[in-house]
Amino acid sequence: MPAKTKKGEKEKEESKITILCGVYIFPNGDKYEGDYLQSTDGALERSGNGAHTTAEGVCYEGQWINDKMTGEGVVRFPSGSMYEGEFVNNQFHGKGRYTWPNGAVYEGMFNENKMEGDGEFMDTERQVWVGAFRYKAAPGLKFKLAM
Repeated sequence: MPAKTKKGEKEKEESKITILCGVYIFPNGDKYEGDYLQSTDGALERSGNGAHTTAEGVCYEGQWINDKMTGEGVVRFPSGSMYEGEFVNNQFHGKGRYTWPNGAVYEGMFNENKMEGDGEFMDTERQVWVGAFRYKAAPGLKFKLAM
């Protein structure tokens, strides 16, 4: 026999979530392959590990939380640029490495898609510069002499 509820109490019904793995093609031509959740009302949400490729050729492979790139991942751009590192809410955020098509590399901290904090930049001549980066400025960089 079910327990009686006190007057005014409402019984809560939890929505069940199903964890699935598969391929989803978006109406705009984007493709997602990986883990996702499906609620009882049919809504899909990328969650876990997966790869999303846009119709334009941008490809992200990594972790998803609440339908956003969050955690460790790699994004490759059609230009040849690549970012590998930490993401938060679809942005480069935390420790990461950005490589330009010409071979230049920045490795260090990112804040909301910007180089922000301590890092190291290697130019196309393979010369390395270290110091604090502030988005488009890097006052006080020091040349790192390789011996």
